[in-house]
Amino acid sequence: MEIGVPKENKDQEFRVGLSPSSVRVLRENGHSIFVETQAGNGAGFSDDDYRSAGAEIVPTSETAWNRELVVKVKEPLTSEYKFLQKGQILFTYLHLAADRKLTEHLIDCGTTAIAYETVEQPGANKLPLLTPMSVIAGRLAVQFGARFLERQQGGRGLLLGGVPGVKPGNVVILGGGVVGTEAAKIAVGMGAIVQILDVSVERLSYLETLFGSRVELLYSNSAHIEAAVKEADLLIGAVLVLGRRAPTLVSRELVKQMRPGSVIVDVAVDQGGCIETLRATSHTNPVYLEEGVVHYGVPNMPGAVPWTATQALNNSTLPYIVQLANLGIMALEVNPALAKGVNVQNHRLVHPAVQEVFPDLVN
Repeated sequence: MEIGVPKENKDQEFRVGLSPSSVRVLRENGHSIFVETQAGNGAGFSDDDYRSAGAEIVPTSETAWNRELVVKVKEPLTSEYKFLQKGQILFTYLHLAADRKLTEHLIDCGTTAIAYETVEQPGANKLPLLTPMSVIAGRLAVQFGARFLERQQGGRGLLLGGVPGVKPGNVVILGGGVVGTEAAKIAVGMGAIVQILDVSVERLSYLETLFGSRVELLYSNSAHIEAAVKEADLLIGAVLVLGRRAPTLVSRELVKQMRPGSVIVDVAVDQGGCIETLRATSHTNPVYLEEGVVHYGVPNMPGAVPWTATQALNNSTLPYIVQLANLGIMALEVNPALAKGVNVQNHRLVHPAVQEVFPDLVN
């Protein structure tokens, strides 16, 4: 099969769909890989690295896109819609619940669109292709939050870990899944006071075994959210509802009651965000001030660490990519987890969660 790897065009997105080591595996399976020139530069992979692994370097996005299987990292931008075509398989993060325009175009063009974030292992709510980026995003959320709490970055000038004689900062995490857990690890390590709120008592029990008394674990309801958010120096949105828009848990009125110069980092922004005042930003312009609070809403946070993120992503995606390359669309019948990743196929919106978001697009 011919596999295309275009260069990512999202603002400061330096990850790449396939690493040279993944290209080598696919070549060993008899496939041809076409990598757009300089696609891997930002992640530390040169064109020569790809050539050595067996890829052909192509000069334009169009020549990389014009393949049976296209492997990316982020969703196609408007400028890339023209490359989508019937009979093509697109394998990437899509987050369609927050992007009606892309959803409509995928339906119109007839591409089989498989989203990393909805590939789901049977028998459990395990998301093997979302997890590695969730780990990185959770860790980065605290790293970026600590940075933007600095006075020169617009924050209130607070050191999260404090110092002897000075109280450390309060980190409030909405959601105790992978993102929330990883954020808590970093925040605890920095010496902050940490609270996690989650609706699953079972998950809270697990987190108690992980953190003990170092983290305050609260059942997520409106009263607990209100009390915690008011005292937060760093508020992290880490809510995930598979395939759906994230619910709004923090209203504008509640944001107004936060301390001036506090920071909000909403990792759920690519699914619409869970904080009313949060809107998507970019690595070039990552923050804005609203209601006196610094807001960070970069939807591709792991793009800040592309060398780590590309390899972590490939470690998880490669077995699925090999299966798609070997079997084509038949891989969906062989692998139920991969089949659950299909969002659009044969001009139809097929993923149940996305169908609930856009019921008028279901036919």
